[in-house]
Amino acid sequence: MDAQVVNIEATRADTPAAVDRIFLDSAGSSLPPAPVLEAQLAHLRREAEIGGYRAAYERADDVEAGYGVFAELLGASVDEIAFTDSATRSWLTAFDAVPLAEGDRVLITEVEYAGNAVPLLRRAEETGATVETVPSDEHGQVDVAALRELLDERVKLVSVVHVPTNGGLVNPVAEITAAAHEVGALVMLDACQSLGQFPVGLHDLGVDILSGTGRKWLRGPRGTGVLAVSREALPRLRPRLVDLYSGRWTSADTYELRDDARVFELWENSIAARLGLIEAARYALDLGVDAIAAEVDDRAKRLRAGLADLPGVEVRDLGERRCGLVTFTVDGVAAADVKDRLVRQDITVTTSGLSSTRVDMTRRGLDEVVRASPHYFVSPEQVDQAVAAISRIGR
Repeated sequence: MDAQVVNIEATRADTPAAVDRIFLDSAGSSLPPAPVLEAQLAHLRREAEIGGYRAAYERADDVEAGYGVFAELLGASVDEIAFTDSATRSWLTAFDAVPLAEGDRVLITEVEYAGNAVPLLRRAEETGATVETVPSDEHGQVDVAALRELLDERVKLVSVVHVPTNGGLVNPVAEITAAAHEVGALVMLDACQSLGQFPVGLHDLGVDILSGTGRKWLRGPRGTGVLAVSREALPRLRPRLVDLYSGRWTSADTYELRDDARVFELWENSIAARLGLIEAARYALDLGVDAIAAEVDDRAKRLRAGLADLPGVEVRDLGERRCGLVTFTVDGVAAADVKDRLVRQDITVTTSGLSSTRVDMTRRGLDEVVRASPHYFVSPEQVDQAVAAISRIGR
């Protein structure tokens, strides 16, 4: 495949379900391409033939090579990459290692995800730290000037969601990170909705910790995640959730922890899922992440433009820069009802509710939105068909 232009027909051939159905939920859990599915199934068959330990030993070099694949994808070094069983596990494990004490401050954005907000608030309750929200600017993204006003030496962590779960904006991560580092704060980036749909670089963005999932835009298996931790940040972290892989029992009463990002890994994992995740990253690299980004942007713009022309339909996306998540509401029709009506026409979308991004949704007076997320394997014609189907709902 051309590294600069995604061969849409080839990717659709690798994704048979994308031909007969209109799949607009890659921000939820995308359709895996055939090589990803086969990587998992082949290993599961091998485990059934010779057992899990022996099968894992046969593929040890392939798993090891996967760290290099993700280092390339994330613009990081091999020793800065760790694998987990989900983005949630990646985020929680790293967050748990951030030292916090009474009087410390943690800053979050208005689009913070509930899966991060709950542990942030609980940890603050336990330690005496505080969690404070950085205002958004007139575009709905993080107000970097307001952030600078809030920063001082007591801020130990800034938690940033790259792309929120309830809309298509892209936060200005590099600017946020530069400001946070001026006071010595660590920056954690939730890249769940960005990894796989446009370039995401650990060092390009300057963040200290980056968490991502396999199942969304990367088109990998569910139950897979990646964590990238910069060499500079690692000595500042205190991992607590460790085992015999992340640490070594050196005597009856002593141990040593690994000195790379794999200190955040645990010994037990699904080798089949991990091989599928690595194959998904290779697939994206072979297509070219810039080329993927261009196709996703094209489909999202087409969808937004089509929806904007429909009476009774309002596009809800904010941000100066927008990406592949497209959110909207239909006057007089509940988001779940919109989703169900589209499902009956073999069009897959999902919904995002108040509880997932409470601060942002409350600020905007929204209880729910419909979320559509077209990937590169969705044809322009399918986007138009989805718009036509939505137009009939609003009548």
